[in-house]
Amino acid sequence: MIRGIRGATTVENNDKEEIIERAYEMMVDLISANQVEAEAVVSVLFSATVDLNQAFPAKSLRQIEGWTYVPVMCMREIEVPDALPKCIRVMVTVQTERNQDQVEHIYHYGAKKLRPDLQESKGELS
Repeated sequence: MIRGIRGATTVENNDKEEIIERAYEMMVDLISANQVEAEAVVSVLFSATVDLNQAFPAKSLRQIEGWTYVPVMCMREIEVPDALPKCIRVMVTVQTERNQDQVEHIYHYGAKKLRPDLQESKGELS
Protein backbone atom coordinates (compact mmCIF):
# COMPACT_ATOMS: atom_id res chain seq x y z
CA MET A 1 0.00 0.00 0.00
CA ILE A 2 1.02 3.64 -0.38
CA ARG A 3 1.73 5.80 2.69
CA GLY A 4 2.98 9.31 3.28
CA ILE A 5 5.73 9.98 5.79
CA ARG A 6 6.02 13.54 7.06
CA GLY A 7 8.99 15.37 8.41
CA ALA A 8 9.95 18.91 9.29
CA THR A 9 12.92 20.78 10.67
CA THR A 10 14.04 24.34 11.17
CA VAL A 11 17.27 26.24 10.62
CA GLU A 12 18.71 29.20 12.49
CA ASN A 13 19.91 31.03 9.38
CA ASN A 14 19.15 31.24 5.67
CA ASP A 15 22.46 29.53 4.97
CA LYS A 16 23.17 27.03 2.19
CA GLU A 17 25.16 24.60 4.31
CA GLU A 18 22.74 24.71 7.23
CA ILE A 19 19.71 24.14 4.99
CA ILE A 20 21.33 21.10 3.37
CA GLU A 21 22.65 19.75 6.69
CA ARG A 22 19.32 20.01 8.53
CA ALA A 23 17.38 18.52 5.60
CA TYR A 24 19.91 15.67 5.39
CA GLU A 25 19.67 14.99 9.12
CA MET A 26 15.87 14.91 8.94
CA MET A 27 15.89 12.54 5.94
CA VAL A 28 18.43 10.14 7.45
CA ASP A 29 16.32 9.90 10.62
CA LEU A 30 13.07 9.47 8.63
CA ILE A 31 14.61 6.74 6.46
CA SER A 32 16.07 4.93 9.47
CA ALA A 33 12.95 5.17 11.66
CA ASN A 34 10.74 3.78 8.90
CA GLN A 35 13.24 1.38 7.30
CA VAL A 36 12.66 3.02 3.93
CA GLU A 37 14.52 1.71 0.90
CA ALA A 38 14.90 3.98 -2.11
CA GLU A 39 13.24 1.43 -4.42
CA ALA A 40 10.04 1.68 -2.36
CA VAL A 41 9.82 5.47 -2.69
CA VAL A 42 7.27 6.92 -5.11
CA SER A 43 8.44 10.53 -4.71
CA VAL A 44 9.74 13.10 -2.23
CA LEU A 45 8.34 16.62 -1.95
CA PHE A 46 10.18 19.28 0.05
CA SER A 47 8.80 22.69 0.92
CA ALA A 48 10.58 25.63 2.49
CA THR A 49 9.25 28.82 3.98
CA VAL A 50 9.72 32.02 1.99
CA ASP A 51 12.62 33.11 4.23
CA LEU A 52 14.78 30.19 2.99
CA ASN A 53 16.20 30.67 -0.49
CA GLN A 54 19.92 29.87 -0.33
CA ALA A 55 19.66 26.17 -1.19
CA PHE A 56 17.27 23.49 -2.39
CA PRO A 57 16.57 21.14 0.56
CA ALA A 58 16.15 18.33 -2.00
CA LYS A 59 19.88 18.48 -2.66
CA SER A 60 20.36 16.76 0.70
CA LEU A 61 18.72 13.61 -0.66
CA ARG A 62 21.40 13.24 -3.31
CA GLN A 63 23.98 12.76 -0.54
CA ILE A 64 22.28 9.55 0.58
CA GLU A 65 23.66 6.45 -1.08
CA GLY A 66 21.18 4.70 -3.37
CA TRP A 67 18.77 7.65 -3.66
CA THR A 68 20.07 9.02 -6.98
CA TYR A 69 17.01 8.03 -9.01
CA VAL A 70 14.28 8.91 -6.50
CA PRO A 71 12.02 11.65 -7.94
CA VAL A 72 12.31 14.75 -5.76
CA MET A 73 10.96 18.30 -5.93
CA CYS A 74 11.13 21.51 -3.92
CA MET A 75 8.43 24.11 -3.55
CA ARG A 76 7.65 27.16 -1.46
CA GLU A 77 5.42 26.78 1.57
CA ILE A 78 2.40 29.07 1.54
CA GLU A 79 2.76 32.24 3.60
CA VAL A 80 0.45 32.10 6.60
CA PRO A 81 0.49 34.76 9.34
CA ASP A 82 2.37 33.57 12.43
CA ALA A 83 3.58 30.40 10.69
CA LEU A 84 6.79 28.77 11.86
CA PRO A 85 9.71 30.61 10.20
CA LYS A 86 12.79 29.05 8.59
CA CYS A 87 11.06 25.71 8.27
CA ILE A 88 11.73 22.85 5.86
CA ARG A 89 8.99 20.25 5.44
CA VAL A 90 9.00 16.96 3.57
CA MET A 91 6.42 14.44 2.37
CA VAL A 92 7.87 11.07 1.39
CA THR A 93 5.42 8.84 -0.47
CA VAL A 94 6.37 5.19 -0.08
CA GLN A 95 5.16 1.69 -0.75
CA THR A 96 5.03 -0.07 2.61
CA GLU A 97 3.21 -2.72 4.58
CA ARG A 98 3.11 -0.50 7.68
CA ASN A 99 -0.21 0.67 9.08
CA GLN A 100 -0.65 4.43 9.42
CA ASP A 101 -0.10 4.26 13.18
CA GLN A 102 3.21 2.46 12.58
CA VAL A 103 4.65 5.24 10.42
CA GLU A 104 7.12 7.43 12.30
CA HIS A 105 6.94 11.07 11.28
CA ILE A 106 10.07 13.06 12.10
CA TYR A 107 10.03 16.57 13.57
CA HIS A 108 13.28 18.23 14.62
CA TYR A 109 14.26 21.45 16.38
CA GLY A 110 11.62 24.20 16.22
CA ALA A 111 9.40 22.06 13.99
CA LYS A 112 8.49 19.81 16.92
CA LYS A 113 5.78 22.32 17.80
CA LEU A 114 3.99 21.52 14.52
CA ARG A 115 2.89 18.09 15.77
CA PRO A 116 3.43 17.81 19.54
CA ASP A 117 0.98 14.91 19.58
CA LEU A 118 3.53 12.82 17.66
CA GLN A 119 6.51 13.75 19.84
CA GLU A 120 5.51 12.36 23.23
CA SER A 121 7.66 9.22 23.22
CA LYS A 122 10.38 10.18 20.77
CA GLY A 123 13.95 11.19 21.53
CA GLU A 124 13.89 14.18 19.19
CA LEU A 125 16.55 16.75 18.46
CA SER A 126 16.15 20.12 20.10
